[in-house]
Amino acid sequence: MSSQTLSQLGWRPSYAQHLTLMDFEAGYPARVSAVHRSGLTVLSSRGAGSVVLPHRLVDAESAVAVGDWILIEHEADRVIRLIQRQSLIERVAAGEDHRRQSIAANVDTLFIVTSCNDDFNLSRLERYLALAYEAGVEPVIVLTKVDLSNKANDYVAEASGALGTVTVLAINATDATAVAPLAPWLEAGRTVAFIGSSGVGKSTLINRLLGVASQHTQDIREDDARGRHTTTAREMFPTASGAWVIDTPGMRELRIGAVESALDTVFDDIAALAAQCRFRDCHHDGDADCAVERALAEGALDHRRLANYRKLQREAAEAQRTLREKRERSRLFGAMTKEVMRAKRDRLGR
Repeated sequence: MSSQTLSQLGWRPSYAQHLTLMDFEAGYPARVSAVHRSGLTVLSSRGAGSVVLPHRLVDAESAVAVGDWILIEHEADRVIRLIQRQSLIERVAAGEDHRRQSIAANVDTLFIVTSCNDDFNLSRLERYLALAYEAGVEPVIVLTKVDLSNKANDYVAEASGALGTVTVLAINATDATAVAPLAPWLEAGRTVAFIGSSGVGKSTLINRLLGVASQHTQDIREDDARGRHTTTAREMFPTASGAWVIDTPGMRELRIGAVESALDTVFDDIAALAAQCRFRDCHHDGDADCAVERALAEGALDHRRLANYRKLQREAAEAQRTLREKRERSRLFGAMTKEVMRAKRDRLGR
């Protein structure tokens, strides 16, 4: 790939605010286009290259992700540090330790892709929306496989009615002209990411945007409409319009982190109802003058939506508790280490 200006790669003046004159004298900014076990593929005004990722960044809580900007030493091809992000989309990885897993960084728009078949699930879409809002990224719902469904308009209406003001698009990814509705989010220098389950058409959409078959695709299983994994790694690609696209592997499980404030945005209707309850600490479960329960009884609020809201609240609270515990353990370990070092210096000083 030929060299490009930082602006073409998505650089914003705000990134430079986090760098000093000494930083620019020591290194140059580059953007991560792919993450491998052995290192990173990066793009900069010097062109494409590869660098080794320091262990301190491999083991970081929010590890380096595709889309990140890093500072690289001028002559050594060594990463100096990570440049502060504009946004980070991350989820909680499987396991009991609630370790956060970086998905994509410095994204402007998140295209949440689902298909007009059994994959369509409002509760899962609400999870994806919480992920986007927590990162400060604009979400757009993209419904695919409209050519294989005679109920595409029903899916669009259901998503639009349940998910508030979020933009909902219906696209036939097999039609070369069908990606035109995505154009408003694909201006030069902007970065978008595609996320969703396996087999919903993310890779097909990206191939349409790129005009080449960069991403391998497979058909879904006919018995349950679930897809087979096609994308196995995260990578960033340039489009003809000058925008950058990040594809992500299909996700069978999406666990959210401590995203309480984002949930109030996703479920703004419930938050508005809760503000009308008689008691500020209303549990919406048999409390007097509860506006939420009144809306349920009147049919103004869907039982599924409230149940999912409560479920995600519990997950977010558990993630927040685990995060506090990990920080406390880290603080205690740091204090213990300092005490051990102090005692060692005292013995050597005798």
